[in-house]
Amino acid sequence: MRLVTQLAQMKPEVCTGCKTCEKVCPTLAISMSDRKAVVDEKKCFGCGNCEQRCPVYAIVMIKREDPIKLYVNPEHADRARIDEICGKAKFNPKQIICYCTETRAEEVAAAIILGADTPEKISLATGIRSGCKVECIQPVLRLLQAAGIRPEPPGGWQWYGITPTAWDISEEVKKKYAGKGFHFNEDIVLLEQVAETNQFEKEKK
Repeated sequence: MRLVTQLAQMKPEVCTGCKTCEKVCPTLAISMSDRKAVVDEKKCFGCGNCEQRCPVYAIVMIKREDPIKLYVNPEHADRARIDEICGKAKFNPKQIICYCTETRAEEVAAAIILGADTPEKISLATGIRSGCKVECIQPVLRLLQAAGIRPEPPGGWQWYGITPTAWDISEEVKKKYAGKGFHFNEDIVLLEQVAETNQFEKEKK
């Protein structure tokens, strides 16, 4: 669970309308009106990305009067479907996929099952991507694709495409680097053991 205690606040008298903040907002909470940036308070989850990137310092982070709790309880979604999505994405359901917020794969899968069909909606539901705002777009996109959803980039610089995983490496590349200390097939075996749905339960027993 992530507690959102901050909110982005614009200084219209300083804003130049450059749209940088709009392009970097992970939840698409910022739009332009009369060449000035405007924040949708319901969509802002206090990540500070806009404040950090504004070239003229037209944004400040203020304390929310009423903090917002972001969390999707995996128990509210079908367990078999959660395991299926995580399995296809090669994640263990209990695996942490966003270290900044400690969001686990099963929570994102549950959010998808409950209707979050874009990275932005998943972020608003779980709080993922509110730390570094960069690395965890990869697992989010992998889980969406595993669920059969391929969202289009919203424009701007909010997220990037999926980078290749161990499973995407061609046999040609494996062969080329086999004698240089790389063990791709062994790595895949280990990663699949980690991703196995019941791995943690088996270890407990």
